[in-house]
Amino acid sequence: MKRHTVKQLQSMIKDQSASVEEIYMLYKDRISAMNDSINAFISTEANELSSATDQSDSEISGVPYAVKDIFCSEGDQTTCGSKMLSDFVSPYDATVVKNLRQKGTIILGKTNMDEFAMGSSNETSFYGNVNNPWDLERTPGGSSGGSAAAVAAGMAPIALGTDTGGSFRQPAALTGITGLKPTYGRCSRFGMIAFASSLDQAGILSISAEDAAIFLEHMAGFDEKDSTSSMETVPKYTDFLNNDLKGKVVGLPKEFFDGSLDSKYQDLGADSIHEYEKLGLKFKDISLPNIKYWVSQTLLCCCSCGVFIESCEI
Repeated sequence: MKRHTVKQLQSMIKDQSASVEEIYMLYKDRISAMNDSINAFISTEANELSSATDQSDSEISGVPYAVKDIFCSEGDQTTCGSKMLSDFVSPYDATVVKNLRQKGTIILGKTNMDEFAMGSSNETSFYGNVNNPWDLERTPGGSSGGSAAAVAAGMAPIALGTDTGGSFRQPAALTGITGLKPTYGRCSRFGMIAFASSLDQAGILSISAEDAAIFLEHMAGFDEKDSTSSMETVPKYTDFLNNDLKGKVVGLPKEFFDGSLDSKYQDLGADSIHEYEKLGLKFKDISLPNIKYWVSQTLLCCCSCGVFIESCEI
């Protein structure tokens, strides 16, 4: 399946080699053909093309994208992967969705996810498991597995996801695409159903780093409805793509390479490190000794939440 980048779609629209409607229908047809086997989408939006805002001066006008079903989008079903919200239709847009809508982007549909984002394999959704498009017997990861699978399969050129503790960085790795978690506060959380508000952040799953930079420029920014959003001016992220890596240092936690990692993936990691070194990046061994408590701490948090919820029941 040929996958188009946002940059390529921009060029196609600009030189009129394809219309906005033709591009939109291309992806809708792909969703119809593949979603039964991959289950990346919970719902698809039928009227988005006709209601799209004409923003001829926007570089992303006419570009279709997928939205994790944790973001509110006006007039659309927003379930968060749960039966409890199966009938909920959002009366407003999440700020990041609103920002993108105002630039003329078009929502293809709402993507599947672990219920209330509480999972890392996309096997807890009321709407069924999401399958990895590279191997339908494997998971795409989670909780933003639907968004990752949609982009990897070419059902969407780019998608929104959320990340609390790896919820789209991990699916991006498992499906071979780019996952960008912006710095906390860079994107508004208003209209994004919360999991852990001090860690949740909206972000992007895309085919390339360039696409992620393009979309981030348009969805980021201060929002008075989110007191934690940054007031810093949003830079032109695409200008950073060709920055020299020489002199930059990256820490490599030794706990991640202690022999517990499958040798095949350890070799792939070593290959990537070598490629970055050729670009001038330097690596330094570091230690994160408390990482060994990560899994147990996660379980303890779940138990604590369960006890608290039970104590609140009447």
